[in-house]
Amino acid sequence: MTRTRLNRRHFLQTAAVSAAGVAAPAWSQSGNYPARPIRLICPWPAGGSTDVVMRSYAESAAKALGGQIVIDNKPGAGGMLGANELVNAKPDGYTLSQLPHGVFRIPHMQKVQFDTLKDFTWIACLTGYTFGLVVPADSPLKSIKDLVDFAKANPGKFTYGSTGTGTSPHLAVEEFAQRAGITLSHIPFKGNAENMQAILGGHIMGASDATGWGPHVDSGKLRLLATYGSKRTKRWSSVPTLDELGYKTVSDSPFGVCGPKGMDPALVKTIHDAFKKSLDDPAVMATFDKYDQTVIYMNTETYSKWARETFAAERATIERLGLLAKT
Repeated sequence: MTRTRLNRRHFLQTAAVSAAGVAAPAWSQSGNYPARPIRLICPWPAGGSTDVVMRSYAESAAKALGGQIVIDNKPGAGGMLGANELVNAKPDGYTLSQLPHGVFRIPHMQKVQFDTLKDFTWIACLTGYTFGLVVPADSPLKSIKDLVDFAKANPGKFTYGSTGTGTSPHLAVEEFAQRAGITLSHIPFKGNAENMQAILGGHIMGASDATGWGPHVDSGKLRLLATYGSKRTKRWSSVPTLDELGYKTVSDSPFGVCGPKGMDPALVKTIHDAFKKSLDDPAVMATFDKYDQTVIYMNTETYSKWARETFAAERATIERLGLLAKT
Protein backbone atom coordinates (compact mmCIF):
# COMPACT_ATOMS: atom_id res chain seq x y z
CA MET A 1 0.00 0.00 0.00
CA THR A 2 1.40 3.36 -0.94
CA ARG A 3 1.90 6.37 1.34
CA THR A 4 -0.76 8.24 -0.69
CA ARG A 5 -3.40 5.60 0.07
CA LEU A 6 -2.45 5.53 3.77
CA ASN A 7 -2.72 9.30 4.03
CA ARG A 8 -6.09 9.25 2.24
CA ARG A 9 -7.44 6.55 4.57
CA HIS A 10 -6.23 8.45 7.63
CA PHE A 11 -7.88 11.63 6.32
CA LEU A 12 -11.24 9.89 5.74
CA GLN A 13 -11.20 8.25 9.17
CA THR A 14 -10.34 11.54 10.86
CA ALA A 15 -13.05 13.37 8.90
CA ALA A 16 -15.66 10.76 9.83
CA VAL A 17 -14.84 11.03 13.54
CA SER A 18 -14.92 14.84 13.36
CA ALA A 19 -18.23 14.85 11.52
CA ALA A 20 -19.79 12.54 14.10
CA GLY A 21 -18.61 14.84 16.87
CA VAL A 22 -20.08 17.90 15.13
CA ALA A 23 -23.36 16.13 14.39
CA ALA A 24 -24.05 15.12 17.98
CA PRO A 25 -22.50 17.49 20.53
CA ALA A 26 -25.64 17.43 22.68
CA TRP A 27 -25.54 13.62 22.87
CA SER A 28 -22.03 13.72 24.31
CA GLN A 29 -23.11 16.53 26.59
CA SER A 30 -26.11 14.59 27.88
CA GLY A 31 -23.80 11.80 29.00
CA ASN A 32 -22.34 13.92 31.82
CA TYR A 33 -25.37 16.16 32.24
CA PRO A 34 -25.73 18.08 34.47
CA ALA A 35 -22.20 19.40 34.90
CA ARG A 36 -23.44 22.59 36.57
CA PRO A 37 -26.68 23.83 38.23
CA ILE A 38 -29.81 23.82 36.06
CA ARG A 39 -31.89 27.01 36.09
CA LEU A 40 -35.64 26.36 36.20
CA ILE A 41 -37.63 29.56 35.72
CA CYS A 42 -40.82 30.01 37.71
CA PRO A 43 -42.65 32.94 36.06
CA TRP A 44 -44.52 33.70 39.29
CA PRO A 45 -43.52 35.23 42.64
CA ALA A 46 -41.76 33.27 45.36
CA GLY A 47 -44.13 31.89 47.97
CA GLY A 48 -47.10 31.36 45.65
CA SER A 49 -48.64 27.96 44.97
CA THR A 50 -46.84 27.47 41.62
CA ASP A 51 -43.50 28.36 43.19
CA VAL A 52 -43.94 25.83 45.99
CA VAL A 53 -45.04 23.05 43.63
CA MET A 54 -42.17 23.72 41.21
CA ARG A 55 -39.61 23.71 44.02
CA SER A 56 -40.94 20.35 45.13
CA TYR A 57 -40.65 18.55 41.82
CA ALA A 58 -37.39 20.34 40.97
CA GLU A 59 -35.78 19.05 44.16
CA SER A 60 -36.95 15.53 43.38
CA ALA A 61 -35.83 15.65 39.73
CA ALA A 62 -32.43 17.01 40.77
CA LYS A 63 -31.84 13.89 42.86
CA ALA A 64 -32.70 11.70 39.87
CA LEU A 65 -30.29 13.68 37.69
CA GLY A 66 -27.55 13.73 40.30
CA GLY A 67 -27.25 17.49 40.11
CA GLN A 68 -28.80 20.74 41.29
CA ILE A 69 -31.87 22.60 40.00
CA VAL A 70 -32.20 26.23 41.05
CA ILE A 71 -35.58 27.98 40.88
CA ASP A 72 -35.38 31.47 39.36
CA ASN A 73 -38.53 33.53 39.98
CA LYS A 74 -39.44 35.89 37.13
CA PRO A 75 -42.91 37.26 37.99
CA GLY A 76 -44.92 39.66 35.89
CA ALA A 77 -46.30 40.03 32.34
CA GLY A 78 -48.98 37.42 32.96
CA GLY A 79 -46.39 34.68 33.40
CA MET A 80 -44.69 35.35 30.05
CA LEU A 81 -41.18 36.20 31.30
CA GLY A 82 -40.05 32.58 31.36
CA ALA A 83 -41.08 32.17 27.73
CA ASN A 84 -39.17 35.33 26.83
CA GLU A 85 -36.02 33.94 28.47
CA LEU A 86 -36.24 30.59 26.66
CA VAL A 87 -36.22 32.32 23.27
CA ASN A 88 -32.62 33.46 23.81
CA ALA A 89 -31.40 30.49 25.88
CA LYS A 90 -28.98 27.85 24.62
CA PRO A 91 -30.63 24.45 24.04
CA ASP A 92 -28.16 22.79 26.40
CA GLY A 93 -30.60 21.82 29.15
CA TYR A 94 -29.34 24.40 31.64
CA THR A 95 -32.27 26.81 31.17
CA LEU A 96 -35.77 25.41 31.60
CA SER A 97 -39.08 27.01 32.47
CA GLN A 98 -42.70 26.51 33.29
CA LEU A 99 -44.81 27.76 30.38
CA PRO A 100 -48.23 28.69 31.75
CA HIS A 101 -51.45 28.57 29.76
CA GLY A 102 -51.03 32.20 28.81
CA VAL A 103 -48.51 31.25 26.11
CA PHE A 104 -51.43 29.80 24.16
CA ARG A 105 -53.64 32.85 24.67
CA ILE A 106 -51.67 36.06 24.98
CA PRO A 107 -50.12 35.82 21.49
CA HIS A 108 -53.67 36.05 20.12
CA MET A 109 -54.29 39.16 22.23
CA GLN A 110 -51.10 41.17 21.78
CA LYS A 111 -47.62 41.11 20.28
CA VAL A 112 -45.16 38.87 22.14
CA GLN A 113 -41.44 38.07 21.87
CA PHE A 114 -41.89 34.38 21.06
CA ASP A 115 -43.61 31.96 18.71
CA THR A 116 -45.48 29.43 20.82
CA LEU A 117 -45.32 26.71 18.18
CA LYS A 118 -41.69 27.19 17.08
CA ASP A 119 -39.59 28.49 19.98
CA PHE A 120 -40.00 25.80 22.66
CA THR A 121 -39.35 22.16 23.46
CA TRP A 122 -42.29 20.69 25.37
CA ILE A 123 -40.41 18.24 27.60
CA ALA A 124 -42.99 16.89 30.07
CA CYS A 125 -46.36 17.89 31.49
CA LEU A 126 -46.69 17.06 35.17
CA THR A 127 -49.73 18.64 36.81
CA GLY A 128 -52.47 21.27 36.60
CA TYR A 129 -54.26 23.75 38.77
CA THR A 130 -57.52 23.84 40.67
CA PHE A 131 -58.94 27.32 40.18
CA GLY A 132 -61.69 29.02 42.13
CA LEU A 133 -63.39 32.32 42.90
CA VAL A 134 -63.23 33.52 46.50
CA VAL A 135 -64.65 36.49 48.40
CA PRO A 136 -64.02 37.69 51.97
CA ALA A 137 -65.87 35.72 54.62
CA ASP A 138 -67.86 38.80 55.63
CA SER A 139 -68.98 39.51 52.03
CA PRO A 140 -72.76 39.59 51.53
CA LEU A 141 -72.20 37.44 48.43
CA LYS A 142 -72.65 33.85 49.53
CA SER A 143 -73.07 32.16 46.14
CA ILE A 144 -72.50 32.62 42.43
CA LYS A 145 -76.18 33.54 42.13
CA ASP A 146 -75.64 36.37 44.62
CA LEU A 147 -72.67 37.56 42.57
CA VAL A 148 -74.63 37.48 39.31
CA ASP A 149 -77.55 39.35 40.89
CA PHE A 150 -75.20 41.99 42.33
CA ALA A 151 -73.34 42.44 39.05
CA LYS A 152 -76.56 42.83 37.07
CA ALA A 153 -77.74 45.50 39.48
CA ASN A 154 -74.28 47.14 39.65
CA PRO A 155 -72.47 46.71 36.30
CA GLY A 156 -68.69 46.93 36.66
CA LYS A 157 -68.79 47.47 40.44
CA PHE A 158 -67.57 44.01 41.45
CA THR A 159 -63.76 44.05 41.44
CA TYR A 160 -61.77 40.84 41.30
CA GLY A 161 -58.06 40.11 41.17
CA SER A 162 -56.21 37.49 39.14
CA THR A 163 -52.63 36.47 38.45
CA GLY A 164 -52.49 38.64 35.34
CA THR A 165 -54.23 39.63 32.13
CA GLY A 166 -54.70 36.65 29.83
CA THR A 167 -54.04 34.04 32.53
CA SER A 168 -56.48 31.21 33.20
CA PRO A 169 -57.88 32.79 36.40
CA HIS A 170 -58.63 35.95 34.39
CA LEU A 171 -60.14 34.45 31.26
CA ALA A 172 -62.18 31.81 33.09
CA VAL A 173 -64.00 34.58 34.97
CA GLU A 174 -64.42 36.63 31.80
CA GLU A 175 -65.94 33.63 30.05
CA PHE A 176 -68.27 33.03 33.00
CA ALA A 177 -69.22 36.72 33.05
CA GLN A 178 -69.97 36.71 29.33
CA ARG A 179 -72.18 33.65 29.66
CA ALA A 180 -73.90 35.17 32.71
CA GLY A 181 -74.47 38.48 30.92
CA ILE A 182 -72.63 40.55 33.53
CA THR A 183 -69.70 42.99 33.58
CA LEU A 184 -66.97 42.73 36.24
CA SER A 185 -63.84 44.84 36.85
CA HIS A 186 -60.57 42.93 36.56
CA ILE A 187 -57.48 43.88 38.60
CA PRO A 188 -54.30 42.04 37.45
CA PHE A 189 -51.51 41.12 39.87
CA LYS A 190 -48.10 39.50 39.40
CA GLY A 191 -49.07 36.27 41.10
CA ASN A 192 -50.94 34.42 43.83
CA ALA A 193 -49.17 36.08 46.76
CA GLU A 194 -50.10 39.63 45.67
CA ASN A 195 -53.64 38.57 44.78
CA MET A 196 -54.18 37.10 48.25
CA GLN A 197 -52.72 40.17 49.96
CA ALA A 198 -55.15 42.36 48.03
CA ILE A 199 -58.28 40.43 48.94
CA LEU A 200 -57.27 39.86 52.57
CA GLY A 201 -56.48 43.56 52.82
CA GLY A 202 -59.92 44.53 51.54
CA HIS A 203 -58.63 46.15 48.33
CA ILE A 204 -60.70 43.95 45.97
CA MET A 205 -64.08 42.26 46.35
CA GLY A 206 -63.08 38.86 44.98
CA ALA A 207 -60.11 36.86 43.74
CA SER A 208 -59.83 34.32 40.95
CA ASP A 209 -56.80 32.12 41.47
CA ALA A 210 -55.29 28.70 41.97
CA THR A 211 -55.64 27.19 45.44
CA GLY A 212 -53.20 29.48 47.21
CA TRP A 213 -56.49 30.67 48.73
CA GLY A 214 -57.03 27.21 50.26
CA PRO A 215 -55.61 27.90 53.75
CA HIS A 216 -57.60 31.14 53.95
CA VAL A 217 -60.82 29.33 53.01
CA ASP A 218 -60.13 26.62 55.58
CA SER A 219 -59.34 29.20 58.29
CA GLY A 220 -62.60 31.03 57.61
CA LYS A 221 -61.08 34.24 56.21
CA LEU A 222 -62.34 33.67 52.67
CA ARG A 223 -65.44 32.05 51.17
CA LEU A 224 -65.16 29.86 48.07
CA LEU A 225 -68.04 30.49 45.66
CA ALA A 226 -67.13 28.09 42.86
CA THR A 227 -64.30 26.10 41.29
CA TYR A 228 -63.57 25.82 37.57
CA GLY A 229 -62.80 22.13 37.03
CA SER A 230 -64.88 19.57 35.19
CA LYS A 231 -65.95 18.14 38.55
CA ARG A 232 -65.99 19.22 42.21
CA THR A 233 -62.86 19.03 44.32
CA LYS A 234 -62.50 16.38 47.01
CA ARG A 235 -61.38 18.96 49.54
CA TRP A 236 -64.34 21.33 49.03
CA SER A 237 -66.93 18.88 47.78
CA SER A 238 -69.86 21.10 48.81
CA VAL A 239 -68.73 23.90 46.49
CA PRO A 240 -70.18 23.73 42.95
CA THR A 241 -68.29 24.17 39.69
CA LEU A 242 -69.09 26.94 37.23
CA ASP A 243 -69.82 24.23 34.70
CA GLU A 244 -72.45 22.48 36.79
CA LEU A 245 -74.07 25.84 37.50
CA GLY A 246 -74.72 26.13 33.77
CA TYR A 247 -71.99 28.56 32.71
CA LYS A 248 -70.02 26.09 30.52
CA THR A 249 -66.68 27.24 31.91
CA VAL A 250 -63.95 24.65 32.60
CA SER A 251 -60.26 25.40 33.25
CA ASP A 252 -57.40 23.41 34.78
CA SER A 253 -54.30 24.63 32.82
CA PRO A 254 -51.90 21.66 32.65
CA PHE A 255 -48.21 22.55 32.96
CA GLY A 256 -44.79 21.03 33.36
CA VAL A 257 -41.24 21.62 32.16
CA CYS A 258 -40.17 23.16 28.85
CA GLY A 259 -36.92 24.21 27.22
CA PRO A 260 -35.69 26.23 24.25
CA LYS A 261 -36.14 24.94 20.70
CA GLY A 262 -33.44 22.77 19.18
CA MET A 263 -32.69 20.53 22.16
CA ASP A 264 -31.07 17.17 21.41
CA PRO A 265 -33.60 14.32 21.79
CA ALA A 266 -31.24 12.41 24.10
CA LEU A 267 -30.98 15.40 26.40
CA VAL A 268 -34.75 15.90 26.33
CA LYS A 269 -35.26 12.27 27.34
CA THR A 270 -32.82 12.60 30.24
CA ILE A 271 -34.68 15.61 31.59
CA HIS A 272 -38.10 14.10 30.88
CA ASP A 273 -37.28 10.89 32.72
CA ALA A 274 -36.02 12.74 35.81
CA PHE A 275 -39.16 14.87 36.11
CA LYS A 276 -41.44 11.93 35.39
CA LYS A 277 -39.76 10.07 38.24
CA SER A 278 -40.66 12.97 40.55
CA LEU A 279 -44.32 11.93 40.15
CA ASP A 280 -43.49 8.81 42.17
CA ASP A 281 -42.05 10.88 45.03
CA PRO A 282 -44.37 11.00 48.09
CA ALA A 283 -43.05 14.47 48.98
CA VAL A 284 -44.06 15.81 45.56
CA MET A 285 -47.49 14.17 45.82
CA ALA A 286 -47.96 15.74 49.26
CA THR A 287 -47.25 19.16 47.78
CA PHE A 288 -49.73 18.52 44.96
CA ASP A 289 -52.34 17.53 47.54
CA LYS A 290 -51.65 20.67 49.57
CA TYR A 291 -52.64 22.81 46.60
CA ASP A 292 -55.29 20.44 45.25
CA GLN A 293 -53.33 19.68 42.11
CA THR A 294 -53.59 16.33 40.38
CA VAL A 295 -51.09 14.47 38.23
CA ILE A 296 -51.62 15.42 34.58
CA TYR A 297 -48.76 13.61 32.87
CA MET A 298 -47.90 13.92 29.18
CA ASN A 299 -44.66 12.73 27.59
CA THR A 300 -42.74 14.90 25.14
CA GLU A 301 -44.62 13.78 22.04
CA THR A 302 -48.06 14.05 23.63
CA TYR A 303 -47.27 17.37 25.31
CA SER A 304 -46.07 18.81 21.99
CA LYS A 305 -49.24 17.67 20.21
CA TRP A 306 -51.40 19.05 23.02
CA ALA A 307 -49.60 22.40 22.77
CA ARG A 308 -50.38 22.70 19.06
CA GLU A 309 -54.03 21.81 19.56
CA THR A 310 -54.42 24.11 22.57
CA PHE A 311 -52.91 27.07 20.73
CA ALA A 312 -55.58 26.74 18.03
CA ALA A 313 -58.39 26.20 20.54
CA GLU A 314 -57.42 29.24 22.60
CA ARG A 315 -57.59 31.46 19.53
CA ALA A 316 -61.24 30.48 19.21
CA THR A 317 -61.85 31.31 22.89
CA ILE A 318 -60.13 34.69 22.64
CA GLU A 319 -62.14 35.50 19.52
CA ARG A 320 -65.40 34.52 21.24
CA LEU A 321 -64.57 36.81 24.18
CA GLY A 322 -63.88 39.68 21.80
CA LEU A 323 -60.22 39.94 22.89
CA LEU A 324 -58.55 39.01 19.61
CA ALA A 325 -55.83 41.48 18.64
CA LYS A 326 -56.56 43.56 15.58
CA THR A 327 -54.07 43.08 12.76
